[in-house]
Parts: sequence; structure tokens; C-alpha cells
Amino acid sequence: MAPPSSASPNKPSNLTVRIISALVLIPIVVVAAYFGHPWFDALVILFAAIMAWEWACIAGRRRNPEDPNPAARLPVGNWTSEASTLAFFVVAVLIQLRPPLMLGWPGNSIPTGGFGIVFIGIITLMGASLCTLAAAKKHRSRAIWFGVGFLYVTIPAMALLWIRDDPVTGQGVELLAWILALVIATDTGAYAAGRSIGGPKLAPRISPNKTWAGLLGGMASAALVGLVFGLLLGLPSIWKLMILSAGLAVIEQVGDLLESAFKRRFGVKDSSHIIPGHGGVLDRVDGLLTVSVAVAALDYFGEGSVLSWL
Repeated sequence: MAPPSSASPNKPSNLTVRIISALVLIPIVVVAAYFGHPWFDALVILFAAIMAWEWACIAGRRRNPEDPNPAARLPVGNWTSEASTLAFFVVAVLIQLRPPLMLGWPGNSIPTGGFGIVFIGIITLMGASLCTLAAAKKHRSRAIWFGVGFLYVTIPAMALLWIRDDPVTGQGVELLAWILALVIATDTGAYAAGRSIGGPKLAPRISPNKTWAGLLGGMASAALVGLVFGLLLGLPSIWKLMILSAGLAVIEQVGDLLESAFKRRFGVKDSSHIIPGHGGVLDRVDGLLTVSVAVAALDYFGEGSVLSWL
């Protein structure tokens, strides 16, 4: 980062750009989440397409034969084909599983019960296989990363749609608000505690800036979110929601580390620069991806929103 003295007085700081970007994006997400389908569906699918594009652009990088560093990668040359293919398959599968909701038709395209999960699993694995096969000719053994990317993007996207629908209890808005607040609080708390306390590193080989103090700060912030939502919703066991929120903060940080490990493997700092001051969509929602899958699993096996049975 350039020293403050080298910055142009007329150029906004990176923090200012980050704040402006957040002020633009957060209301869009909140409004879409509140009104539900088709707006939330469209937003999730759009973000999924961008994430798939970013993933393919990273996975398409080749080793630099002139640099002994395993993480050294050459910039992607012609990546349009792979990125477009991965984004297409992600969007196609998500729309295939959601056409009645996307088009305003009655009913639901996803079968219910155990067969529904099997149906979704088959479609998802088929999509991952097709993405791998499409990249096999050019990327050979590295083509598996395109199939992994398909799963990494598609499964959380379906989880978010499932959470917002919440067909059992109808608490989709509240559940989604809790998740978004939890993820934001975890990132903020981890950053603040890590910067102010420091101490031993959490995973220095993957993310040198993360510390154990930051993890504990993120857990404490998430627990506070659980307390606030428990009080607002009048839940009988607020302490259970606080414990669950703190546990999900750990999962959120794991998601952050997973994306960092992927980028480090291919020698990339940011997944893209599509969001001014923030990098790419993958960089902003990495923790949300893992938390959404965890909460959707709790919803499914608990037969309803976690907010209804805690």
C-alpha cells in the first residue's frame, strides 16, 4: 500500500471507496431479501454467475516455469471460454431448480422430502461433471478445479434460496437477516480484535493476517448478534442462539480461509476488482457461503428454521 503522502488529494482513499461501495450494495441486498422472489432469486443467481466467472479466471492460471515458487502463476491469457462455460452451467442449474419461482408460476420445481435432496444432488453433480469435462481438453488434470468451483458456488446459492423460502415456518426474512448480520459482525469483530490485540497467527500459511484473537473477537461479535436477535424475536432460549451464532462465526472464518487457500494456490490476491475497494464477489461473501450451507443443513434436518426450534 502506498504511503499517505503519495496519494493524490483529489483521489478518494481506499476506506472511502469501500464505504461507498458498501452503502450502495447493502440496500440492494436488503431490499431484494425482504421482497423475496423473483428479486432475491435474480440477485443470488447474478452473484453466483459473477463468482463462477471469478473462480474460472483464477483456476485458469498456469504455473510460471521460470519461477520456482509453487504459487507463481502466469496471468490468464484466453480465459473467456472457461469463465463463460462455468458461469453458464451455474446459472442453468440454478434456474432449472427454480423456474416456477423465477417465472411467477404456481408450485415448486423442487420435489419435497428425501427425494428432493436426491434430485438436487444428481443435478448438481451432473453440472460439476460437465464443467470438469468442458475444461479437460485444455487444462487436463487441473480441470477438476472447474468442477470444484461449480460446487463451491452452486451449493451455497441454493442454500440461500432455501433459507429465504423457509417453506415450513415462513421465517425466511428473519433467518436471512440474522445470517447477514452474523457474517458482517464476525468479519468486523475479527478485524478489530486482530488489529488491536494481535498475537499468535491462526493460519499463517494461508492467511498471514488472521489471528486467534481475531477469531475470538469474531465469535464474540456473532454471539452479540445472537443476543440482539433473540431479544427482538422474543426467543425463549436466547443463550442457545448466542452459542449457535458463535459456532457459526467459526464456520464463517473457515469459509474465509478456504477461499484464501484457493487464491494462494493460484497466486492471486483478489478474486477480481468488480467491487471498488473490496475486490471480487468471492472476496466479500466467502464466509457467507459456508454459513449459508450450515444453516440450510440445520433447517433441513431440524425440520424448520433454527429460529423456531431453538
